[in-house]
Amino acid sequence: MTTMRAVRLHFPSRELRVEEVPRPVPGPGEVLVKVEAAGVCLSDVHLISGELGGLLGMRTEPLVLGHEVAGTIAGLGPGVDGWETGDRVVLQAGEQRDGRVLTRGVDYDGGWAEYTLARVGTFVPLPGSIPFEQGAIVPDAVSTPWGAITLTADVRPVQAVGVWGIGGLGVHGVQLLRAVGACPIVAVDPSPAARERALAFGADLVLDPADGAFADKVHAATSGAGLEVAFDFAGVDAVREQALSMLGRSGKLVLVGLSGTPVTIADSTAFSARKLQILGHYGSSEAAVPELIRLMEAGRLDFARSVSDVLPLEQAADAVERLEHKKGDPIRLVLRP
Repeated sequence: MTTMRAVRLHFPSRELRVEEVPRPVPGPGEVLVKVEAAGVCLSDVHLISGELGGLLGMRTEPLVLGHEVAGTIAGLGPGVDGWETGDRVVLQAGEQRDGRVLTRGVDYDGGWAEYTLARVGTFVPLPGSIPFEQGAIVPDAVSTPWGAITLTADVRPVQAVGVWGIGGLGVHGVQLLRAVGACPIVAVDPSPAARERALAFGADLVLDPADGAFADKVHAATSGAGLEVAFDFAGVDAVREQALSMLGRSGKLVLVGLSGTPVTIADSTAFSARKLQILGHYGSSEAAVPELIRLMEAGRLDFARSVSDVLPLEQAADAVERLEHKKGDPIRLVLRP
């Protein structure tokens, strides 16, 4: 076969279509990957709606979405050594080219298709003990909070942390913070279902941001010291304001959720006097995915609960709608071509 099915986003209509397109051919240093699972991320939802349109620049050609991908190698390009057809792999969500960081499914075609291309150095082995669906969500859904926690925030054991937004990123943030020994972990979300999920994934305290005793409960949980690190996984202005107010001296606010709105500090004098920090975080290092795969293989991490449903490629639009409107309160939806 020389063609394949792919889900492509068209411009300027932003219409999502399942189409028959030419199957890509691997060039020098590339492999062809038969996609076995591809995650649907809230970033994909925002790309389709135009909320993150700036990431696409002036693009006019149709784009295959999907930056969370796992599959098997189906073909080797010239000069590819050390890999064989049939090898199970997880693809990195992006790569560096000419000093620029490019994202799969944003800057070049992604994995919402039967096949996709990957350059050597942008994929890692996936052990047979890990299902494709779980492996696929590691890039971004798991690796992004992992990078935010271990690198940007440099969280240490027994540090008091807060997590705002218990969606696809935040719920893994809670799980990973538990794994690195943060304590207490305060999870914040207006949804009762999300708060229950946070408890199941390892939070010590869950709070509604509208709780009238919110500040008192955070201070009690931290013995009056306040949070040492707060993570905004929601990308909401009100979250930043509330999280900043809960930080103790020298506390850090890490912005992971994307909003496109200005970051404001209500009282810059108090901010400086308390030696607070606001840190931006995006994506993860190249080492994150193999690190997480090793932890999964060793039984230290389990993401079976994170895959809320697996859908055929033809239901990509339905998956986007379910995620956008939180139908069934999914953590991650996965497409299987």
